[in-house]
Amino acid sequence: MKLVLASTSPYRALLLERLGVPFTAAAPLCDEDALKDPRVPLDHQALQLARAKARSLAPLHPDAHVLGGDQIADLDGEMLSKPLTRENAIAQLQRLRGRTHRLWTAIVLRAPDGDEQAHIDLHTITMRSLSDDELARYVDADRPLDCAGSYKIEGRGIALIEQIDGADFTAITGMSLIALTTMLRARGFSVP
Repeated sequence: MKLVLASTSPYRALLLERLGVPFTAAAPLCDEDALKDPRVPLDHQALQLARAKARSLAPLHPDAHVLGGDQIADLDGEMLSKPLTRENAIAQLQRLRGRTHRLWTAIVLRAPDGDEQAHIDLHTITMRSLSDDELARYVDADRPLDCAGSYKIEGRGIALIEQIDGADFTAITGMSLIALTTMLRARGFSVP
């Protein structure tokens, strides 16, 4: 049985490696920006993007299961994108400090026969009220420029957080391993 991760995310690859299931990773062949629609609720957008990524590689890997994933940070219904620059990361963290936001993490596992299993995970995350200097020091230390919300919970970003509510902590890093394990086992993969 073959598994293809439709992602170039090093975070998702590291998570998937934890399950011990052999896989290959490939860049999805879909335009994520074109699929984003402000009229669609953010949880649905995360699921649509994960599905589009999995479907985009299915024709190239007809005998494989293809796993797509997406994550959206949501502050009062507004999508927070990857900051890409130090200044944007600090500005995003300034908006988040002392507030609670939502993190939607979606995965879709597409089987060779076209059947799809989907899961969406929600975490509510409350950030500490930190000074501008503390936020800048954090950004300089962890460089979370490729992370929605501008923090890496698996790194020093945990110190920014006051409280987390959700079912599977791994989803915050990029993929719910509890749900994925259930999906893979249902498809006959040996996990663990």
